[in-house]
This record gives sequence, C-alpha cells and structure tokens, in this order.
Amino acid sequence: MHTCVRNTAWLLGAAILAAAPLHAQGAWTAVADSTRILAYPGQLRVCADPNALPYSNQAQQGFENKLAELIARDLHASVVYTWYPQRRGFVRNTLQDYQCDVVMGVPSTLDMLLTTIPYYRSSYVFIYRKDRGLHITSFDDPQLEQLKIGVYDFGDDGNNTPPVHALLDRGVPPEHFVGYSLYGDYAQPSPPRNLIDAVAKGEVDLAVGWGPIAGFFAQQEPVALEIVPVSPAIDLPFRPYVYDMSIGVRREDKPLKQALDDILTRHKQEIRQLLVSFGVPTLDRQSQGVQTTARN
Repeated sequence: MHTCVRNTAWLLGAAILAAAPLHAQGAWTAVADSTRILAYPGQLRVCADPNALPYSNQAQQGFENKLAELIARDLHASVVYTWYPQRRGFVRNTLQDYQCDVVMGVPSTLDMLLTTIPYYRSSYVFIYRKDRGLHITSFDDPQLEQLKIGVYDFGDDGNNTPPVHALLDRGVPPEHFVGYSLYGDYAQPSPPRNLIDAVAKGEVDLAVGWGPIAGFFAQQEPVALEIVPVSPAIDLPFRPYVYDMSIGVRREDKPLKQALDDILTRHKQEIRQLLVSFGVPTLDRQSQGVQTTARN
C-alpha cells in the first residue's frame, strides 16, 4: 500500500506484519492496572529515523523529537531512542521486536499498529516559486501538462507516490517528471530536501510533495516558495492526498495508547505551536482550510 510521507515511507508495499510473541524478552503486555504504561520505568522508548528532518534526527532536532520530549516530561520519564532508517522492515525490526515502544508519526488509519488520536492533519502540496506566478491548486490544472514536475522516487516499478498516479491518470506525460530520491545517501543530512532545493534553483517548474517536508525546507530557501494543498483531497474511488497523523504503539499496548491520547489532548495548543514553528501545513478537519507558515 502507498502512504503519504517520508517518515512512513517504510510502509510502501508492506504487508500487515504478524504480531511478535507477547512474552519476548523485554516485552510487557497490557494489564488491568492502567497505571503501568511504560515498558521500563522512567523510559519513553521511541523508534525513530536518525536522518529524517523535519521529523527526527540523531541530534534530536525534529518536531517528532520535540513531541517525544513533551510526552516524556508529562510521564516523568526520559526519552530513549532506537535509531533505525524508516524503510521497509522498520516496524518489524524495532517496535514489533520490542526494541522500543512508540513510533511518533504514522497515518491514523494504519492497521498494523494501535494509533492514538490524530495530533495533526496535513496534505500533499504543490511547491513552486512565487515569482513564477503559476497559481496552481488542482491536479486538473491544464498548465501541469506543460511543466517540468519534481517528485520523489519516480519510476516504472509501481511504487510512485499517489500524486504521481493522479497526474499520470490526467494525461501528464511521464517524460515531464523529474525524480528525486526520498532516502538519498544517509552520509548526507536531510535527503528529502533535494526536491525543495530543485524548485528554489529552478531545476523544475514545480514539485509535488508531502506538506511537512515542503513547509519545513521552504522556510530555509533563499527565494519565496508557494506551498499549496493539492485538490481534490481524495480521488475516486479512493486515493487520498490528505492524512491524519498519530502516534503508533503495539496493538496490545492499550494503556500506553490511552495515556498518549490524554497527553495529546492536554497539550493540544503547545503541539499546534510546535508544528507552526516547523512550518508544517496543517488542515482543519471541519473547514479543510490550510494553515501554513511558508515564506511570504
């Protein structure tokens, strides 16, 4: 299955994982006493990517790092990381192997995990220079058939992101796409930034990417970029471009999930400000309006 984002790219094409043994070494299982919510007292054990800004990195500079710190304070605990690239096998080798207990950013509908209430809702976006005057808001815009379009990991293996399928379905020629690696060389910082840099440098006319990546790196470019949510939000029969994002835990860890729900609710405004500070474009569930901090 396809998902939407850099920090859940390890789910692309993944089958639902079998549950790990409940009595694996270091494991804990849900019990009637809901006060027992941490596998190890005083430790919030987080599975995270060491090089995936704006989400996380080993220097703990991402917004998911900051959210983990907020949650740990509320639990009177310290954050302990298991670092692992978020590619296929991430859940199997970390959370399901009981190396850690939470994943900070997953789609709320992800059924291989038990997910919390959403803490933000975002969208795929168009990214283009303001000085281009493109004003593109829809996959149906005829201008797209004439433009050079930057996307992540474009190819012929069926693993294109949903926006690429949307554009191909609408007749945009494949030769108009320019692919940029979502993973890149982990010896280099922030591999996903290359797509946003390509827009700023004029290597492509516009790009289509996931909102949190675009909003964060657009703030760091020397030219002003437009960050515009794509439309429609869902292509029929069902190809969504908007996602609610949650924290994921093992399906048996219900007390931990409930504790996280309570923390996310109590700190809703603080989390909202955290997302704003990282330039994350967020959608209001009621109005579908977007709030973004892209450069003016």
